[in-house]
Amino acid sequence: MNVVIGAATQALRRHSFTFAADGSHAACLASAADGGWYAESWQLPATGPAVPTALALPGNRSENLHSQLVALPDGSVLICRHEGERHELVRLTAAPPGTEPTVLETPLATLRRPGLRLLPLPADAPAGPGAPVAVALGGDTRPATTVWLVHDDGREPRQVAEIPGLHGGGVWLDRAGSLLALDRVADGIVRSVVLDLRSGAVTPLLEIGERSNDRLALFDPDSRFAMVRSDAPGSDRLGWGVLGGGEPLRFPERLHVAGVFLRPVALRSAADGVRVAIQIDHGAGSSLALWRPTLGRLDPLPVPPGRLGAVAHWSEAALRMPYSAPDHPAALAGLDVDELLAHGPAAPGSGPAPLPLQLAPLGPGLPGPWRDTALPRQPGDARTSAAAPPGWRLDGSTQPGDGGRWHPAQSIELAGPAGPLEAVVYGGEAWLSSPHLVLALHGGPADAWRLEFDPTLQRMAAEGLAVVAPNQRGSTGYGVAHAMAIRGSWGGPDLDDVLYLLDGIAGQRAALGLEPPALFGASYGAFLALLAAAHAPTEHVARCAVVAPFLSGARLLAEAAAPVRALTTRLGGGEPVADARGPRDVLQLAHRLSAPLLVVHGDRDEVVPVSQSRSLRHELLRIGRTEGADFRYVEAAGSGHEVLAEDGAAVLHELLAAFLRTGRPG
Repeated sequence: MNVVIGAATQALRRHSFTFAADGSHAACLASAADGGWYAESWQLPATGPAVPTALALPGNRSENLHSQLVALPDGSVLICRHEGERHELVRLTAAPPGTEPTVLETPLATLRRPGLRLLPLPADAPAGPGAPVAVALGGDTRPATTVWLVHDDGREPRQVAEIPGLHGGGVWLDRAGSLLALDRVADGIVRSVVLDLRSGAVTPLLEIGERSNDRLALFDPDSRFAMVRSDAPGSDRLGWGVLGGGEPLRFPERLHVAGVFLRPVALRSAADGVRVAIQIDHGAGSSLALWRPTLGRLDPLPVPPGRLGAVAHWSEAALRMPYSAPDHPAALAGLDVDELLAHGPAAPGSGPAPLPLQLAPLGPGLPGPWRDTALPRQPGDARTSAAAPPGWRLDGSTQPGDGGRWHPAQSIELAGPAGPLEAVVYGGEAWLSSPHLVLALHGGPADAWRLEFDPTLQRMAAEGLAVVAPNQRGSTGYGVAHAMAIRGSWGGPDLDDVLYLLDGIAGQRAALGLEPPALFGASYGAFLALLAAAHAPTEHVARCAVVAPFLSGARLLAEAAAPVRALTTRLGGGEPVADARGPRDVLQLAHRLSAPLLVVHGDRDEVVPVSQSRSLRHELLRIGRTEGADFRYVEAAGSGHEVLAEDGAAVLHELLAAFLRTGRPG
């Protein structure tokens, strides 16, 4: 790997965004074109664009994809690196210009627990030499949670509490960093409690119903305004109220839309009362709305189609959120809410515009004003245009190195055997008649394709491939019934959907004199792609490329690590599917894999053991298939489960795209 430290614009992927409590800086993990991960620190000025600075490690080292970050107000980044039960805390700081190394890496402490999570302290917490900068929550198997205060001067973290039960969440109830609301899991119920970091004492906070799950989502210490999530009204929904004000919490109908997940991400006081920015996740995309409880209004804000980042910071300067679209690598959006609201569809005195519902028709493409052609490159790489509503800008989104444009994608609805299926599609209006087409299957299974930048799919599109990435049953984002359809039935309803799509697409392409679609899948999607290749008629699959496949739920249970076995069991992956298709075991179906096949697996995969792919290779050889002619097997040395997002990923993207276009395994 060779990360160019000074070129933050090389980042093609960014995730795990975090904001400093005072809103002056942000941080994230960023991935260069070759897949190496490094920390980025973002300066968030009161005026002008947000500016990222790469904090790449010296010696061509890469950050772990699962490291946690805390952005600090001075622009440095606190990182927690995990290795089993060992958690290493370090601080990264940009060195003065012209000095070597360009990044200073300061070890702070090492903590040992089965799990560890960092939370930043609030903006008004005591600062200065010796003051803590974060809280660490350590999970244990007893179960119990240990709480430490973490300092940035190298002293050992100071334990302030050890409390029974497992705790998640984390919302500050005061500005000094003394009272922290946590979500306690006990007896199968989630309840918000208050931890006093001065005494270590824990007291109840939310107990709405006798057996309800109650969580605090957002809180304003000045007004004591709270956004909560609870199933006390009969289903999981958002509510609001003033804690300690004597009035009951309210759960208005406008904050409850079936099949759509509403996520409060930031709040701010204004002349018309408290305002809450709410991210609305619906299928592959997400949108944004403004909730004004005193007015009872939920007003959509006109933001581009794509995917918002589920975290935000709202200051006088702007509401800032991560944003990504298929042709816009992840970056930070800055929003002037008042300008957006003035440009929005809701007229004064009217009710909110209808929110997008699950499986609503999405049309043939993104709305015209938001097409990439309307978003020219601006100084500082901010994207604005005359067609875009005033109040929206995107800072730091990377352009292709050759001066070209990223390939756009659209969300469309495709007919499925049990109802419509949403798909993210690359290839423009004529995707179905493209010379080469790939049906791409996502991992998980509790996951989905999103309207966001994906380097693997981008590389396929650059190779001239049309890509259809469906969210078949089992995908998240379409309600509980859609997501839970495959529980206890891996390779059941989802395989039905994939085979139905293969049949329809292959039939239409045959009528046009075109080759059938190719199959691509990673992790669970690789398992599903292999099943589909084995069960589909030969003339329906041109070729098949899989990354990190497992062979069956039962075989995964027999070989995977304990956390993966627990997840597989919880999702019913080991339960047999009883129907006419027989066992969902790729090894037993290997003789039916007739299309050219490419198998890629990292030899240090911590989720799906590489032994799964090795067994498939051995079986193919045993039944007389020729390696290099009938199939190709690639084992990526030193790579884990996220092999397409780690060091050397660009080489694998190239390999996959070329194979899916030509079918030549050699």
